[in-house]
Amino acid sequence: MRLEKLGVEPSQHIERHAEAPRATVFAESVAERLQRWILGAAWALRPCRIAGLPALGRMWLGELVRPNRALPRPEDALGNPPGLCGFVHDLSVGTLVEAHRRGLFTFAHFGPLKWMAPPERCVLDFADFHMSKRLRSRLRQNRYRVTFDQDFDAVIKACAGRRDGKWHLTWITPQIMRAYRDLHDAGYAHSFEVWNGDGALVGGGYGVAVGGAFTIESQFTRESHSSKIGFAMLNWHLAKWGFLLNDNKGPTRNTLEMGFKVVPRAEYQVRLAQAMTLPDRCGKWQVEADLATVAQWNPSADETRPPPLQPGIRHLAPVGALLAPVIGAIGHERLAFAESFCTML
Repeated sequence: MRLEKLGVEPSQHIERHAEAPRATVFAESVAERLQRWILGAAWALRPCRIAGLPALGRMWLGELVRPNRALPRPEDALGNPPGLCGFVHDLSVGTLVEAHRRGLFTFAHFGPLKWMAPPERCVLDFADFHMSKRLRSRLRQNRYRVTFDQDFDAVIKACAGRRDGKWHLTWITPQIMRAYRDLHDAGYAHSFEVWNGDGALVGGGYGVAVGGAFTIESQFTRESHSSKIGFAMLNWHLAKWGFLLNDNKGPTRNTLEMGFKVVPRAEYQVRLAQAMTLPDRCGKWQVEADLATVAQWNPSADETRPPPLQPGIRHLAPVGALLAPVIGAIGHERLAFAESFCTML
């Protein structure tokens, strides 16, 4: 079979996954699928989420009677389940790009995919990006190499993989992997890879760039702090390239430490609309700085940074020492929900 029929350019045949059909690369065994269904059902049936099931059921029955294939409006999202807008009928490149322009993303451990627009989003104003002294020191040590868009398949597969000390429950199913690989081929989805001195992939992540907004889909790490190193490199480039927004969807401990802030949906939509006035940065991305340069970055003094968030956005302290009461106020369940589909698990 010709490589072109597998969606692989002939020049890519030496890459790690290029010789295998994507159906094999992104395959899921029967046991893995069954485990995902069982754990996904347990996740959905937790007491804190059961109250949202009737509304979910009514929406599902409505879809059976009168399917609505149009993209939903974020402002029409349900309060419970929080952020549920509708069901996904199409995962084509055009639909996913338009969904990101509207602030929608897909989510489901099993069953029908759903469009989500949570009541709050966790976003970064690049002037607030915080790198700890330890992270800056690791960057200066230059023990790793960071690349963009060099092995998207390996990154998304790793993001869907098992995490130490956690149940293997992921929303990055083979269907999602294939859809976002197509989005990558179209120049909208991008990966960052972190390689150690032996040339092994030890960290990375991927996301979607539309207009002046970047949406983080997931990250993974196999060596301590490796993903943070790649994430710092990514944010340096986003700021230098004029992006207005980095969206982590929901809060995690690491992103709050790095300066991300929780904002209500209305504020997020205003900022997203501003970002959509900028042109798309499509195509394969290239790293334009070394780790030492990123280590010296002072975001608050960067004259090329995007404008600050609009007034009225509720800030959460980015300083690590203040995170404990902040996270306590957010609540364990809110972080658990966010971390089920967000980054840096």
